[in-house]
Amino acid sequence: MFSKKSRYLKLPDTVAFDAQGRALPCKTLRMPPDVTGTFSHTIEEGDRLDHLAYKYYKQSARWWRICDANPEFMSPQALLGKEPMVTTYFPLTFHGEGQPRWCDLLKNLSGLAGVENIEIVDDIRLVEREIELEGPDVTYIGEHPQRAVKVVYNRINLSRRAIIHEITSAGFNHGDPYEIGRVGKKIIIPPDKTG
Repeated sequence: MFSKKSRYLKLPDTVAFDAQGRALPCKTLRMPPDVTGTFSHTIEEGDRLDHLAYKYYKQSARWWRICDANPEFMSPQALLGKEPMVTTYFPLTFHGEGQPRWCDLLKNLSGLAGVENIEIVDDIRLVEREIELEGPDVTYIGEHPQRAVKVVYNRINLSRRAIIHEITSAGFNHGDPYEIGRVGKKIIIPPDKTG
């Protein structure tokens, strides 16, 4: 039973069979329509799809139109950056003696339940520096190489603190970790057409 406003109401009825061979009435699969948007929305902290649907369509129940227009995201939570999988960068410096123990770090991190991917990233940042020449000090902008470990993990199973513990136990110091999220990224807002 569907409401008059349901996007499933007009789908044809069909029958599916379960493992015991019983016939179960159901609807056919709804294929998302081809949708193009004429404008976009920049994700902000605290955005919700029902709120965005109300903002753009004056009906919060039309949130699924926004999902249809952004099919590269597997779920509504992924669209807004609220899924359990997160990507966090941990800037690193090595405080031990000898060579940094990258193999130990990768082994420790990959052994944590919830870690999906680990990558060592070389990051070059521009920083202001002063040099002393004959005469006044000169300020210039120079490159400052920094190495980080990028970890993709399930925040339901694993805390940032556990990752930091493995980083420090491998002999590394860490800077302020930062998440790569959806805030500031754009999504398509399609026109409000039925279909």
